[in-house]
Amino acid sequence: MALDTNQLRELTTAVSADAWRSIIESTIALCAGPLSPNSAPGQVTKRDRAVGTLDHFLSAGAWDLWESFGGDVKRNADQLADWWKEPYSAKAILILDGLSLRELPWLAEGAKERGFTLHKATAYGAETPSETNAFARALGFNSRSQLQNNGGGGSHRLTPCKTECVDLPWADCAGLIDASPNWVFWHQWPDSKLHDGSGAGQGLDTLTRDIATQLTSDDFWNFVERLAMGRRLVITSDHGYAATGLFFDAADEQAAFLKSTLKSGRLVPGAHDPGPFVPPVALQANSPHGQHLLAVGRWKWKSQGGYPTLAHGGLSLLEMLSPFVELTK
Repeated sequence: MALDTNQLRELTTAVSADAWRSIIESTIALCAGPLSPNSAPGQVTKRDRAVGTLDHFLSAGAWDLWESFGGDVKRNADQLADWWKEPYSAKAILILDGLSLRELPWLAEGAKERGFTLHKATAYGAETPSETNAFARALGFNSRSQLQNNGGGGSHRLTPCKTECVDLPWADCAGLIDASPNWVFWHQWPDSKLHDGSGAGQGLDTLTRDIATQLTSDDFWNFVERLAMGRRLVITSDHGYAATGLFFDAADEQAAFLKSTLKSGRLVPGAHDPGPFVPPVALQANSPHGQHLLAVGRWKWKSQGGYPTLAHGGLSLLEMLSPFVELTK
C-alpha cells in the first residue's frame, strides 16, 4: 500500500507542524474504527500494516520530521499537565502502561455503549525515548513506582491528587478508589503483558486477544466508572508499542550495524554514530531525557535469543503516539 498522490504532495510541501498534524490524524483514522473480539486479531494486524505506509514515508523520505517531532507534536505529559489546570471540581487520570492507538476503539466504543459521555478521543506525543521512566519524569515523578500507595508527593505537575500504581485485577483496583476528589492511577497493564509475550512468534495476536478480553470486561468498566464517579476522567498512556514481528528484515549491512549498536532493543543511551545509511536506520536524538540513538522505521534484525515481536523505544508512529480519551458519566 502506498500514499496517494494528494497525501504525498500535502506531506512533502507542508511545514513540519502541519505535516505532523496530518500524519497523526491519518494514523488515528486508520486505527479508530470499531472492533469485535472475534475479528480483532486480523483487523488490528491489517490496520498496523496500513499505518506502516506512513512509517515508511517517515523513515524513507521524511526522517527530518522525526527530528522536529518533539517541537511540533505536543507531548502527552504537557497536555495532561495543562488539562489538570482546567477548573473541574474533581478529576482523574488513568494511565494504562504501553497502551497504543490500536486500543483506541475499545475505549471509545466501550464508553459509548456503557453510558459515558465521550468528550475527546485523540493522541499526543510520547516522550523521546518512548520509555516509562521518561514519561514519569516528564510529569514530575521520580519513577512510575513512586505513585504506589499514594506516594506521589506534592512536587509533581498533577497536584493535588491521590496516586496509585499497581498491576492488580480490575475488580481489586476498583476497591482502591476512595472519595478523594482527584486521582492519578497508573496501571502496569498492558505493558506487563506485552513483555510477557514479546518473544513469542504470535506476540501481536496474543496481546490483541488479551486486550479485547480486558477492555470489554465488566470488571474493567466498573473500575472506570468508579474513577469517573463525580470526576472528569482521562484514559491515556505513557507510550505505545511496535509490533516488531510484522517488521521487515534489514539488509545485511544495516542489520549488522543495528545488531552491534542496539542489540535486541530499539534504543541505546548516549551519543552514537547513526551509521552511513541513507535513508537512515537509526537517528540520534537529543531530548530533555538526554541523548539516545533510536531505531527508525520498521526494521528488524536477527539477534541472540531472537528479536522481540513486541517492543518500544524506537521511532515509529504506534510507539510514539499515546491515546488520550476524555469522558464523564
